[in-house]
Amino acid sequence: MKAIIIDEYGPADKLTESNVAVPTIKDNQVLVELHATSINPIDWKIRAGYLKDNIPFEFPIILGWDAAGIIKEIGSNVTEFTVGDRVFARPATTANGTYAEYVPVEEDLLAKLPENITFDEAAAVPLAGLTAWQCLVDFSEVKEGDKVLIHAGAGGVGSFAIQIAKHFGAYVASTASEKNKALLKELGVDEFINYKEEDFSDKLSDYDIVVDTMGGEIQEKSFKVLKNGGKLVSIVQAPNKELATEKDIKADSIWLKENGKQLSEIAELMEKGVIKPVIGNTFPLSEEGLRKAHELSETHHAKGKIIIKIK
Repeated sequence: MKAIIIDEYGPADKLTESNVAVPTIKDNQVLVELHATSINPIDWKIRAGYLKDNIPFEFPIILGWDAAGIIKEIGSNVTEFTVGDRVFARPATTANGTYAEYVPVEEDLLAKLPENITFDEAAAVPLAGLTAWQCLVDFSEVKEGDKVLIHAGAGGVGSFAIQIAKHFGAYVASTASEKNKALLKELGVDEFINYKEEDFSDKLSDYDIVVDTMGGEIQEKSFKVLKNGGKLVSIVQAPNKELATEKDIKADSIWLKENGKQLSEIAELMEKGVIKPVIGNTFPLSEEGLRKAHELSETHHAKGKIIIKIK
């Protein structure tokens, strides 16, 4: 099968096209014929070698951990899915990723894809959508009437977080550049903050939840907008424990947990039109396509999700 691999760590030009064997599946897995995948920051962080101590893969590595496609084969212990099912998933983080024509996925990580959702749309969801869900629902226990600040609302995680928070009845503020104001308003943002011209920590106060997608100074300032007893969840770095203790804030960083059941809940909301992926760019499964996609993601200014079209 065709796959885009890396044989060593380095810049985007280390992504090369290769012909590799179709993966064999275990008893609890299915083989998914991929129609689309997407780019996430973990992809290029692994490619560049930033995570080699935490995720010590052996080369060659097929990156990518968003899957959308059709089941071509099922393991002997699989009971909830069958050949021909349209599915999507955030597969386990292995060296057999989704920049390829086929990928093995454990049954408990799969979700069935509603008929009214395209493969491109589905590929945008698993990693970013589950991250947003676990930040807001699992960690923050978001509820109706909560005031929620979501940083970088035009990005992959941010755009899903806005829609999830609104679904639960929260009042949502979000930061982005002026060019993305219309998008954020369309997603349901109640208070838009142009981060280039305004300091969110001067404008906002008494917030219940902050979803930090930026880290650094922005994370530090986020403590100022939270009320005593509020919650700060980060997807980039561990929050300052001293600042959290001062205001009795529940603060932590989370690492995504793959979860087919939660993805099925998100799928139901997508089917109803409650959650809609924001797709900013689409590239083909090729050396050039993946290199361009990585370079765009590394700018930190990509709008929504970057999709890789496979079929």
